[in-house]
Amino acid sequence: MLKNKIYKNDLIRIKSASILVAFLFLVGCKKEPVLQIDSLKNGTYFNETVKQLTDIIVHDVFSPPVASRIYAYPSIAAYECLIFGNGNFMSMAGQLNGLNPIPKPKKEEVYNFEVAALKAYIDVGKSLVFSEEKFDPYEKELFDKIKNDGLDKAILKRSLKYGELVALHILEWVDKDNYKQTRTMSKYPVSEDDASWRPTPPDYMDGIEPDWNKIRTFIIDSASQFIPDPPTPFNLKKGSVFYKEIMEVYNTGKNLNKEEDAIAKFWDCNPFVSHHQGHAMFATKKITPGGHWIGITSIAIKKQGLNFQEAVEAYTRVSVALADAFISCWDEKYRSVLIRPETLINQYIDANWMPLLQTPPFPEYTSGHSVVSGAASVVLTDLFGDDFYFNDTSEVEFGLPTRQFNSFNDAAEEAAISRLYGGIHYMPAIKNGVSQGRKVGGFVVNHLTTRK
Repeated sequence: MLKNKIYKNDLIRIKSASILVAFLFLVGCKKEPVLQIDSLKNGTYFNETVKQLTDIIVHDVFSPPVASRIYAYPSIAAYECLIFGNGNFMSMAGQLNGLNPIPKPKKEEVYNFEVAALKAYIDVGKSLVFSEEKFDPYEKELFDKIKNDGLDKAILKRSLKYGELVALHILEWVDKDNYKQTRTMSKYPVSEDDASWRPTPPDYMDGIEPDWNKIRTFIIDSASQFIPDPPTPFNLKKGSVFYKEIMEVYNTGKNLNKEEDAIAKFWDCNPFVSHHQGHAMFATKKITPGGHWIGITSIAIKKQGLNFQEAVEAYTRVSVALADAFISCWDEKYRSVLIRPETLINQYIDANWMPLLQTPPFPEYTSGHSVVSGAASVVLTDLFGDDFYFNDTSEVEFGLPTRQFNSFNDAAEEAAISRLYGGIHYMPAIKNGVSQGRKVGGFVVNHLTTRK
């Protein structure tokens, strides 16, 4: 009996030990949660998300100033998500006008801040466009890919929630930038003064965004911080400086060579070019000037192989410069309210003359593309260096060939002179516009700190 009892006790001990070993084995084999995946280390997913926003901006036909606002806020939301995942990055709160610190993630929880950044970007972007439903299938596919790439499901869910929280914080800030108030302001009253802007062919549209200087600036002190020299005094007498400027536009347009023609079309960036055939009218949609420079930013990011966080930083700095450049430029446009070349040439020189490009519906001085190109080129040069050769493929999807540039400054100079070739600007608007933009860009470089 004693022998059997001892034997049974031995069996119990053996079974208990086996269960303990099996438990320890299972615990040891349990997979650690995947905190990061390779597909979120580079900027690919963010580049694709920015491109998705650009496509929606083109579809919805936002004006150039409004488009610049749409690019800026989502980028800032994404950037702010990343500051807790990288000790080298500084928050823009306290630097950007009116931006308060974002909610902090819970210390005891684990997040993937790249996922949060993507979610914040998409949520803010959706709120600023008309066709927000166009983001939905892209968003689902994006986060499904991230889940299938192996990111821990709990971390994915938690990170998405944090991105939503940051987006709500940014949208509260957005709501106070005076945009909604400017939607109800009256249209610009057209003056009978010979020197003042008036609607131009073929659609004779009202001047767009006459109150854009009332939009809260991002980093510059005010819309009027960088007022350019005034335009040449209006004078239609032959031999006057202003008359010579008119004739320069007229003669340049009549004698364009193939290269000048190509340059003008490459940098047209008119989001809504109307075409009239008899009683029928249709339109061609394209990227805005800001959209073109966001495209160039993407090209530079890919060429340099920037990681996710560096890519977001680059987009954010450029988009802030573009947004403030448009506010600065539009402040001058509706201060000087200068008449367009097409109007004067048709009235006083040649009734049949047409510019190569369709004249956009707002005053002439300063040139918007010149201002924003100057601003963007300064910021991009600060990020990537002076001698940065790149192939600009931004317009390929719109049927235009690639152009090559040795630097961002070269691209900005070509973008600016394209307005003369296109027949829509006098030279002072081009030269002074680039100078105005470079001052805005320089201010962004010197006053917006993103690295500790």
